[in-house]
Amino acid sequence: MILTGPEITQAAHDGRLTITPFEPGQVNPNSYNVRLGPTLLTYTTEVIDAHQPNPTRAIEIDESGYVLQPGELYLGHTLEQVGSNTFVPLLFGRSSVGRLGLFVEITAPIGDIGFHGQWTLMLSPIRPLKVYAGMKIGQIMFFVSSGDIDLYAGKYQAATGPQPSRYWRDVPRVRAVAS
Repeated sequence: MILTGPEITQAAHDGRLTITPFEPGQVNPNSYNVRLGPTLLTYTTEVIDAHQPNPTRAIEIDESGYVLQPGELYLGHTLEQVGSNTFVPLLFGRSSVGRLGLFVEITAPIGDIGFHGQWTLMLSPIRPLKVYAGMKIGQIMFFVSSGDIDLYAGKYQAATGPQPSRYWRDVPRVRAVAS
């Protein structure tokens, strides 16, 4: 079951979910529009290595905007802090942004119950595209869960700003066996 717009508003007011700042004009019939925060990260090495931390460069989007380039992965973030201990949030790019040639959050749209923070957005343009801090970039839907709830307490909890991958912390190194 998915929450309707009026139920999202009610849940944000009674604490079943958190959206900060909450703007009533961003409520849709069954989702909430989230905006792009002012900071982007890009990886600075030619090869990204899953077995180690990878250096990044921060880019601040000023009022004149920033042009995203094809072939580059940008990590952005939601302006809003979003989370719930009750509902399962799913984030998708807005169709109007997709029609501009920007892929948003293609591989990891699901949030865990108990996560609270700004969401990191994976942004991939197919053509040069100027983006602006504060533009509506995605929408979050909230689903009712079934069964016992085990709240998220992972490595991205309380995230502020874009977060680079910490996958390397979880990857076991497999050693070749000599024959």
